[in-house]
Amino acid sequence: MSFDLATMVSPRRKARQLALQILYEMGVSHHTYIDIISQHQEQEKIPEDVLAFIKELVDGVVADRKRLEDVIQKHAPSYPVKQLAPIDRNILELAIWEILFDNKVPKKAAINEAIELAKKYGGESSPRFINGVLGSIMRTEFKGEEVAPS
Repeated sequence: MSFDLATMVSPRRKARQLALQILYEMGVSHHTYIDIISQHQEQEKIPEDVLAFIKELVDGVVADRKRLEDVIQKHAPSYPVKQLAPIDRNILELAIWEILFDNKVPKKAAINEAIELAKKYGGESSPRFINGVLGSIMRTEFKGEEVAPS
């Protein structure tokens, strides 16, 4: 993943992609995210604003992981959190953290970004599953606000 600003579509999307990769790697390797971020920083020059957003996302998910798992379980009761594909769980954690706890981006944007991550990194049914869970959260937690994108 290159950070050539001339070809970069969205620094925040790249940050979410890297945050997702870091969360996934943390689960597989059990390294700290500080070590993983440092490794990524050595491999490629990540702009400071992107790096700050990555750290904010990963810090938020790690700090609120239990609450995030509870939200996922509430809105996807047929799918035990520990049995979800790690990539789907990490995408949901990132999106839910942005929607419920961070409140710095529009909810619809966070949902769109999560679906794009699911299309790129998840399985065939991941985008539909992610959209369904996030749509349920929107309907339940934000009654009267616009629901997930079509």
